[in-house]
Amino acid sequence: MTTLWNKGITADALVAAFTVGDDRKYDLRLAKYDLLGSLAHVKMLAQIGLLTAPEARLLCTELQKLSAEVAAGTFVIEDGVEDIHSQVELTLTGRIGEVGKKIHAGRSRNDQVLVDIKLYLKEETVQLKDKTVRLFHQLQQLGETHKETLLPGYTHGQVAMPSSFGLWFGAYAETLIDDLYILLAAYHVVNQNPLGSAAGYGNSFPLDRDATTAGLGFRYMNYNVIAAQMSRGKSEKAVAQALAAIAATLNKFAADCVMYLSQNYGFISFPDHLVTGSSIMPHKKNPDVWELLRAKANRLQSVPNEITILLTNLPHGYHRDCQLLKEILFPAIDTLHVLLDVTVFMLENITVNRRILDDPKYDYLFTVEEVNRRVLAGESFREAYKNVGKSVAENKFTPDKTVTHTHKGSIGNLCTAEIRAKLDDLLALF
Repeated sequence: MTTLWNKGITADALVAAFTVGDDRKYDLRLAKYDLLGSLAHVKMLAQIGLLTAPEARLLCTELQKLSAEVAAGTFVIEDGVEDIHSQVELTLTGRIGEVGKKIHAGRSRNDQVLVDIKLYLKEETVQLKDKTVRLFHQLQQLGETHKETLLPGYTHGQVAMPSSFGLWFGAYAETLIDDLYILLAAYHVVNQNPLGSAAGYGNSFPLDRDATTAGLGFRYMNYNVIAAQMSRGKSEKAVAQALAAIAATLNKFAADCVMYLSQNYGFISFPDHLVTGSSIMPHKKNPDVWELLRAKANRLQSVPNEITILLTNLPHGYHRDCQLLKEILFPAIDTLHVLLDVTVFMLENITVNRRILDDPKYDYLFTVEEVNRRVLAGESFREAYKNVGKSVAENKFTPDKTVTHTHKGSIGNLCTAEIRAKLDDLLALF
């Protein structure tokens, strides 16, 4: 096994396989960022005199060639090589000789891993932000389109008051802003440069950490070298909490869609090619997409807890336990990308039922409207409430399904512009 820490002793095959685990698979997605970190590090080493200008140029040229191979999908981590960091140094040394061995001066694999992961998580949080914003705008557009279409509101699972599809779609749009605040917080936790902290205790080289911070596009650096290493796990957990927040919103929306699609509700529908059937019941149109989305979103909500348990009782400093963070968080990120894409796709094909309230089972939606009419006519609220309740109990309540102007205004006034302004203020902070 080729490793950065090899001192001439070959690790037992079982130990090597166990300690490496699936790391090589997850490391491939870090290749791009490992090369970015190495480029910034090489340029800084040249600035402080640990590399000559010709050495730095040669190293940068080869690192850029490797970056092109990563982009083209031809870069691989060879069998017998422990991780991406070992592969990069091995390849450089094989291509340009001894100068390739100089690239690790002033670095530990610990801060190298941290740089890779933070650059990766920065990019992923921005991409997830963009997809979430896309869903936000889609929901707001649907809300505006259907703001006059009435929808039964429920509390405790019981018919409550008139609502609208505009409010329903718009509610999920505004809720996504709350989730984006959590994603923004995670982005800022991640956006700190750990390079130069080495194994967590710095080193005696005169490294220019300001140069690598600027070169890698970090907003700040982790100034305390121990704090830099302690950010391993904290960064992943912050991102996981943001994933879970967005997933919770998607989960609730999926649960609504499953319910609204059933024949007992019939509030929404989708084309036949977006639902599935039963192997025995010919009439079935099952909401499998929404059910799986609901389930996958639920699983994402467990990710912060899984990371918390993994990190519990670890003292400061690096521990190999943290290697497992990749196999927890990376697939979760992939899953959320898919869930956002699928939600947008399904909503492009949604149809709403515009005649829901024609059904007499929704007559009691209008009891509050009747109470309010009586109050406006001079009756006390308590008497109006009691009298309308009595007519319901005696099965004598006849609804006036004309929603009052005031109430119709409240369920049709979606404050779209104000909510968009709130989103714009948030996005300015990314």
